[in-house]
Amino acid sequence: MVALAISGSSLWHYIGFAILLAILIAVEALNTALEVMVDHLSPDWSQMAKDAKDLASFAVGLMILANLAYLGAVIAGFF
Repeated sequence: MVALAISGSSLWHYIGFAILLAILIAVEALNTALEVMVDHLSPDWSQMAKDAKDLASFAVGLMILANLAYLGAVIAGFF
C-alpha cells in the first residue's frame, strides 16, 4: 500500500490490489485446509501427500507473483 501511495496511484489501483490480496489470502486458506486434510488422511509420508502440498504451495506462490507483478506494473506506470 505504501508503494501505491508513493507512486500516486488511483483508487482503481488500490481496488485492484485489494482484490488480488483477497484472492491471495483465500488461496492461502485453501492451501492450509488442504494440508490439514492431507495430514489427516496420510499421517505417514507419501508421494501423494507431498504432491498435493507442493501443488497447493505452488498456487500460493503464483498468487504472490501475481501481486508483485501488479504492483510493479502500477509503479512502473503500465496501468
